[in-house]
Parts: sequence; structure tokens; C-alpha cells
Amino acid sequence: MGVNRFAKKELGQHFLVDENLLGVIGRLAELRPEDVVLEIGPGAGVLTAYLADRVARVYAVELDTSLEPQLRQALAGRPNVELSFGDALALDLADAARGAKKLVANLPYNIATPIVVESLDGLPELDLWCVMVQREVADRFFARPSTKAYGAVSVLVQLVSQRTGFHPVGRTVFRPRPNVASALVAFRRTGLPANFARVKQVVQSAFAHRRKTLANSLELSELSSRDEAVAALERLGHSPAARAEELEPAEFVALTEALA
Repeated sequence: MGVNRFAKKELGQHFLVDENLLGVIGRLAELRPEDVVLEIGPGAGVLTAYLADRVARVYAVELDTSLEPQLRQALAGRPNVELSFGDALALDLADAARGAKKLVANLPYNIATPIVVESLDGLPELDLWCVMVQREVADRFFARPSTKAYGAVSVLVQLVSQRTGFHPVGRTVFRPRPNVASALVAFRRTGLPANFARVKQVVQSAFAHRRKTLANSLELSELSSRDEAVAALERLGHSPAARAEELEPAEFVALTEALA
């Protein structure tokens, strides 16, 4: 029975079927026998079974309940897997995956970016991510300032982590085959700014209107007046006409402090 039959386009499902890629995931995820791992979107359970055979515990969260029989069959005899069903963006993952230090997943395309962004501070115990995402999303995570790919997600990911691995992935390893290229990207936590929730607000507001200056974007988002934003930018050595993509990630922390 092919996995194509189970895939749902509206859920962004593209199931991993090439087991040769599992070794690459294991290496980038730096799997150890004592690890507790969170997987979001186990799909057909290929990666889940691989993880379960190598780590202490796997918490697998799947939205699509129609996959339960296939998943139960694929994971039979692996009592160290805790399978739960629900929307990963709505669940309290910190409670559902207690003790998880790594997020290792072939993330559904339509939730990949919000899952990563929300996990940065929502799952403070995570110290390593190894995720399969669309290639353009992977490129955004560690894009440099003043490039087309650089945006809010770039800033937030780079404020919290450092990239440790990258592996381009072709379309043939999935069923059904996606229309876009993918990539494995691994990154390790380096820290979390004390005022990260406020920094996140500033960053997301700054990039909300990319065609406008940063000061105007912050005013439109009602986070500050334009004059306050201009004064803060000048203290950082930036022109009043500066745009969000010109600032380095660390400068957004300084900008948040200046606005406060």
C-alpha cells in the first residue's frame, strides 16, 4: 500500500521514504542513546522508527488521525515512542514532550516556519534542531542582512542559535514528490535574550512592511512613534531611513532596549 494514498496536500504532507537519508539525519542530529527527542509530523513513521531505535524516548505529534493505524503498525514493539495526535501549533508542546532536548522532524511545509519560530522560546529546553524544510525556508534561517532571504525568521533564529549542519535534499526522497527542493538544516542553541518576547514583537513589526523604512514600520505597528524609532536608530548608528534588512540580528536586541 503506497504512502501516496495517505498524503494530504492541504496538510503539506510529503512522507520521507528514502531510508538512505536517515543516516544523514542521525549525524546532523548528533543522536545519542540518552536523547529525548520531539518529532512533529511523523507521517508514515519511517523517521520515528529510526529515532526510536537509537534514542531513549521519542515524542511524536501528528495532526492527521487517519494515519494512526499505519503509525501504530510501523512503531509496534517500540515502547519508547509516545504518539499523540493534535495541532502542534495549538498544543502545549513543553508539557506534551517533557524533557525533550532535540527537535528532529520532517516538518510539514505549511507549519515549518511557525513551528521553528515558536519553539525558540516556547520550548526553552531544546538545545538542538534538525529539521527538513523547503530549501527556501532553510536558506532564510541563516540568511545574511541586506539579502532577499533575510527577514524576521532569520533574525530570531540567529539570535538564539548557530547553524551546525546543512544538507540539500532532492525531491525523490518523498512520496508524493514535492514541487520544490528541500534541505536538512541543523542548529544548536547558543542563548536566549532575556527580553526575547519583546524582541520578537519588534522584529516581526520591523519586517511587516518591507517597502517602508524601519521607523515607519514600527509606527504602523504601534510599537513606537516614528520619532522614537528614529532616535533609537541614530543611537545605533543607523540612518533614519534605514530598513529592517540592514540591521544585524544583535542590533534588534539593542533597538528593543533603546525603544524601552
